Amino acid sequence: MTINENAAYLKGLFEGYGIDKDKPEGKIMAEMIKLIGDMADIVNALESENKELREYIEEIDDDLGCVEKDFYFDGDDEDDDDDYDDEDEDDENAEFYQVTCPHCGEEVCFDDSLDPESLVCPACGEQIDVSCGGGCEGCKGCD
Repeated sequence: MTINENAAYLKGLFEGYGIDKDKPEGKIMAEMIKLIGDMADIVNALESENKELREYIEEIDDDLGCVEKDFYFDGDDEDDDDDYDDEDEDDENAEFYQVTCPHCGEEVCFDDSLDPESLVCPACGEQIDVSCGGGCEGCKGCD
């Protein structure tokens, strides 16, 4: 039996027994049976919506699986690894520098791809002057 069928059965029992709806017990029972019927209707509506949403989700999942298969699993994994290796080699060949921001004292690291004249501290936002005065050990002076 479904929940609606059970609610209808209870309503039939109530009416079949001839319970007086004017007495307090009868009023309470009548309202409870009405409430059960309303709740059964709501549950049926929710079950129907839930079924539709599950079907829709399954369709989306299938479509997403096809997209993932086409996009991520093209069967050419070896070429993808080569692309990442090239990037790693670029990082290994880069020179990194570290300076202390004179404004806030933050240690700032940067590589040779950045223009030292436009270096800005990420902590305080002030421009950092990294010009060399030629006083470094073994320094031949900067251009």
